[in-house]
Amino acid sequence: MAKLKLFYVALFLLLFTANIATAQDVVGKWWNQEKTSQVQIYKSGEKYYGAIAWIKDPNDEKGVPKTDIFNPRESERTKPLMRLVILRDFVKENDTFWSGGKIYDPRDGKTYSCNMTLKGNELDLRGFIGFSFIGKTNTWTRVGPGE
Repeated sequence: MAKLKLFYVALFLLLFTANIATAQDVVGKWWNQEKTSQVQIYKSGEKYYGAIAWIKDPNDEKGVPKTDIFNPRESERTKPLMRLVILRDFVKENDTFWSGGKIYDPRDGKTYSCNMTLKGNELDLRGFIGFSFIGKTNTWTRVGPGE
């Protein structure tokens, strides 16, 4: 009888922790589409954010860390690209969809409205101006162990 109770407790815990893991699946490190950077997605309060965690070429030709040189705000152009927050204010709609966020592209200094759709180990980010059906989707992949 005690073994049966232990089995049910273990089963409950397994199902409970699996539920927590799937609810947080967007949290973690993601490769950008080109595999030139990794973005750490995290939750703060009820919203989700993402910051650059790794860059293939973090330094310029002089060995100096690259900065946000295309930022439209001149005062922000000296900020390093490493740890730069490029995803902001996403709200979880369900286990696979986050909406209402913004994505910043440091390659051109532009910010777009954005939605994220989780598809297993792939994350579709749909950047747009105005309407989401008029936009562009990039697919990121989850960073694997040891990457």
